[in-house]
Amino acid sequence: MKKLSVILILIIIIAACNNNDTNNTANADQFDSTSIAKNNPNPAYDPHRGEGKFKKVDLAPTLDQAMATNGEKVYSVKCSGCHKMTDEKLVGPGWKGVTGRNTPEWIMNFITNTDEMLTKDPKAQAQLEICLVRMPNQNLSDDDARHLLEFMRKNDGVR
Repeated sequence: MKKLSVILILIIIIAACNNNDTNNTANADQFDSTSIAKNNPNPAYDPHRGEGKFKKVDLAPTLDQAMATNGEKVYSVKCSGCHKMTDEKLVGPGWKGVTGRNTPEWIMNFITNTDEMLTKDPKAQAQLEICLVRMPNQNLSDDDARHLLEFMRKNDGVR
């Protein structure tokens, strides 16, 4: 009786495993990447905007001086220890030209969602390979990040 119970349990486990493999294969065949993208409320990863909540950042053609001034304050407290305003690397990369190399959305997402960006974004990972130091999450507010972006624009010559 004991042997029969053990054999029966083994048969059930083997049957359950085989059924799951069949179902997983069938489910995989039912969904292609197009249907997953259509049914997923979150858009696929976009390397132009990075990983984070900022999907569209509207910038005025001219600089918002008040925002840039506030951004300079944020920079001096949170960023200047690792980043120079030139193209020279300190601990992290220099900021000269950063707004020409990256979209406003990418910059805002990197500032506010650093860990995810370093995990998923190829450009952020390439910078990490050059600098060899992971940027710490500075826990900046959305407003501080936006002000910092405006300060970067000022540094890149927007008037």
